[in-house]
Amino acid sequence: MVKIVALSFTLAGCTTSGGSFCAAGHPIRPTQTEVATLSGASVAAILAHNEKGQKLCGWRP
Repeated sequence: MVKIVALSFTLAGCTTSGGSFCAAGHPIRPTQTEVATLSGASVAAILAHNEKGQKLCGWRP
């Protein structure tokens, strides 16, 4: 899961806010089991990623 978050931020950091993030990115929705094992930093990274997608791409929770 941490690898997915790291990859998402790597891809997001290389794009502009126009459309590339929306074309390549997708919401990260960890399972209950995954959430139980995530660090606070990973949870914050997932939340930031998903909030960016909501703002730029109209993702819904």
